[in-house]
Amino acid sequence: MTDAITVDLAGRRIRVGLDVGGTKIDAVAVAPSGEILARLRRPTGWGEDAVVESVSAAVVDLAAEAGLTVADIDSVGIGIPGLVDSVSGRVLHAVNLGVESLDLAERVAARLGAVVRVENDVKAAALGAAALRRIEGSMAYLNLGTGVAAGIVVDGAIWRGARGTAGEVGHLSVDPAGRLCGCGQRGCIETFCGGGALAKAWGRPGAHPVRDILDAADEGDPLAASLRADLFHGAAAAVRALVLSADVERVIIGGGLTALGARLEAGVRDALHAGAEASAFMRSLHLDDRIELLPLGSPAAAVGAALVGATSPLKEIVTHG
Repeated sequence: MTDAITVDLAGRRIRVGLDVGGTKIDAVAVAPSGEILARLRRPTGWGEDAVVESVSAAVVDLAAEAGLTVADIDSVGIGIPGLVDSVSGRVLHAVNLGVESLDLAERVAARLGAVVRVENDVKAAALGAAALRRIEGSMAYLNLGTGVAAGIVVDGAIWRGARGTAGEVGHLSVDPAGRLCGCGQRGCIETFCGGGALAKAWGRPGAHPVRDILDAADEGDPLAASLRADLFHGAAAAVRALVLSADVERVIIGGGLTALGARLEAGVRDALHAGAEASAFMRSLHLDDRIELLPLGSPAAAVGAALVGATSPLKEIVTHG
């Protein structure tokens, strides 16, 4: 198992966290007490230089919003999609941002003069969800959005596994004869409950295709009813995989599909019940009692990024030059 990251808030001043998505940045300034002093959202730039510029500008604007200066900020944490080396702060293959290889921590730190640390966005969100929900022990954060990903937090630390993929259930194949996934496998959990896969299978225009699927299913559309069943089946499969593999105490569901609210939660609970009907063992796990949805608009990802900024990687960073 690789080294975990643990949070050390002793002696910290103002911490800033940024959740960098494909279209927007959600940024928060957090006091040493944990109070959110200010929050803002702004568009994300496209391409490596634009990402550095938009992240840096978001920090400056956030400081002004909170009545602070950049000099008041002790650390900046960034949660971002893609492959992230949390020690060096380098981001690879963040395709939705036009980033192939970017030394994000180094470049933002040079502009702001603050400590900057970077983490994968889902892992940062897992850390933030655990903090906001005050969960001790173990939990998993299941992100249902365009794709499906998860992160695990144990005793306040991100659990990575041997190669950093602990909890990543989106590309676990549960139907070898199922739809083709972008990863090359068939029947991955993501092909059932990922928003992108559902929209592709639906094939009809609309700003909110998964919501449209649920609405059409309620009206009796057979394709929509089938895709709705896939959504709930896939999300339930992800919950089962996380609990059976890591025995986490809670599974917090976040991501864009949580905008579906009670319809999503009820559907996942019903699918978990149905899957346990024939198995006393599965019923004994009480999976439906272990899940909860993050409230819509929760700052969990940005708060988690702020916590990342207040951590010290356990590996030494050697500066060359």
